[in-house]
Amino acid sequence: MSEEAEILYKCRGAVGLITLNRPKALNALTHAMCVSMKDQLATWASDDAVKCVVIQGTGERAFCAGGDIRTLYDSGKAGTPYAVEFYRDEYLLNAAIKHHPKPYVALLRGFVMGGGVGVSLHGSHRVADETMLFAMPETGIGLFPDVGGSFFLPRLPGETGMYLGLTGTRLKTGDALLAGLATHFVPAASREILLAALADGTSPDAALNELAKPMDAEALPNHQAKIDRIFSNTSVEAILAALDADSSPWAGETAKAMRTKSATATKLAFRQIRNGKTLNFDDCMRMEYRMVHRVIAGHDFYEGVRATIIDKDGAPKWKPASLAEVGERDIDAYFESLGDKELPL
Repeated sequence: MSEEAEILYKCRGAVGLITLNRPKALNALTHAMCVSMKDQLATWASDDAVKCVVIQGTGERAFCAGGDIRTLYDSGKAGTPYAVEFYRDEYLLNAAIKHHPKPYVALLRGFVMGGGVGVSLHGSHRVADETMLFAMPETGIGLFPDVGGSFFLPRLPGETGMYLGLTGTRLKTGDALLAGLATHFVPAASREILLAALADGTSPDAALNELAKPMDAEALPNHQAKIDRIFSNTSVEAILAALDADSSPWAGETAKAMRTKSATATKLAFRQIRNGKTLNFDDCMRMEYRMVHRVIAGHDFYEGVRATIIDKDGAPKWKPASLAEVGERDIDAYFESLGDKELPL
């Protein structure tokens, strides 16, 4: 396979190695990459020579910073089927990773965001180095924390998942470990040693037992009590009121960040995270597929991408502009059945 391919596959001893290969685009996922990777995982699942799957990204800046948002924007604006097909096959890939019968080891460095979370977090081992930066920033572009966010966010400690989903807060490696988003810290200098051990047939657990190091969290311990108290409220409005009533700089900055996001997307994220707490993984993915169908038929996603990616003016004009204008029935519509267009899991 050419080095110019968007995604590279290689058997390295006992390892089936996946390399996301779009470093200039921060290894953002395309539709073709999602389809290809799902097919490759199915092949390796039945290959006795492959003992585990490892996924990594090319370059120093990112494991994977998300989906190829500009292409999704262009597709939605033009009315082509690419956007719907991308989300369908991305979500099917997320499920294939979640249900893969072999260990699945993600080597995380730099940006791990959005779609990059979807191709790492559902695996058995998420191995971060000291440069990793995790975030689910979707509400800032009029989307919601998808790729299985409905499943994993409500299962993080306390209300950490709701906090991350509504604010898009970035976590460094130590905080990601504390939250359970990363399972291990292995310094970048030891990455090749880890890969070599896995290639020699050492199990991921045994190899990581030798190479993983402790790393202290920096931010979450200072705010966890407030996160759990404030983000346990029963509505977005109540969360903001609780933040406003708290005089700390952290609360002020958190409320300010939330108020820059799409009101519709924020209420969607709140509902999905609460719903996901009682759903199994596949039902979470089915729910997200219903939601994303309505998002790409709406306004805020395109306005968010315009303000962030295209014009880069940082001044999205959300419609509706305020939380008060987004009713519960408006949100209900995003969760209605798609009939014969449901996610084919």
